[in-house]
Amino acid sequence: MQSFAWARRAARRAAAFAACMAGVAFLIGAVTATGANAGAMLTGGLTSQPIGHYDFCKANPVECAIRTRDTRPEPMSGALWSLLRRVNLAVNEEIRPMNDLDIYGRDEVWAYPDTGVGDCEDYVLEKRRRLVDSGLSIASLPITVVRKPDGEGHAVLTVRTDRGDFVLDNLTNAVRPWNQTGYRYLKRQSAEHTGRWVTIREGAAPLVGSVQ
Repeated sequence: MQSFAWARRAARRAAAFAACMAGVAFLIGAVTATGANAGAMLTGGLTSQPIGHYDFCKANPVECAIRTRDTRPEPMSGALWSLLRRVNLAVNEEIRPMNDLDIYGRDEVWAYPDTGVGDCEDYVLEKRRRLVDSGLSIASLPITVVRKPDGEGHAVLTVRTDRGDFVLDNLTNAVRPWNQTGYRYLKRQSAEHTGRWVTIREGAAPLVGSVQ
C-alpha cells in the first residue's frame, strides 16, 4: 500500500512538473519567436502633446491626470501574452475602420469607439481601456505616435514588459515587438504622467488618423 501511495504521489508530481514546463515552453516559444529580446524603446525628454490627445484630455480630464510612481514594466507571462493577443484581435474585429472626417467632419478627434467605428487612436484607446480593466497598469500602456513607411502618421498602443516593448496595432492582428513593425517612432505618453508626452526619435509630428 505504501509503495502504491508513493507511486501516486510521484505521478502527481510528474504531471505538475510537466504542466509547468509546458507553460514555460509556450511562453518561451511565443515570446522568443516574436523577438522579445528586442528590448525597450529609448525615450527622451518632454515633448508636445498631439492635438487630438489635448482635446481628448479636455473632455476626459481625469484620464489625463494620472501620476504613477511605480513605472516598472509588466512581467511577461503566458497569461499576459494570451491577453494581449486576445484584446488586439477582439478590438480589431469589433471596430470598423473609419476616418475622423467621415465620422466627425474634422481631423484629429480622439474618442472611444463606442459607436463601433473609429480610426487608429480610437482602437488604441479601447485596447488600453480593456487592458487596464484586466489589471494592467496604465503606466505600462503608453499611446504611441509613429510614422508608417509611406509617411502617414499612425497611432499604436505600446505595452511595456520586462521582455521588451510590444505593439498592438489596428493594421495587424499580430502582437509585434516595437522594432519589428517598420514604423518610425516619434513620441509616446510618459509612463509617469498620462497627460505628458516624451520623445522617442526626432521628427515632425504628423496627423495620426491612419486607417487602412
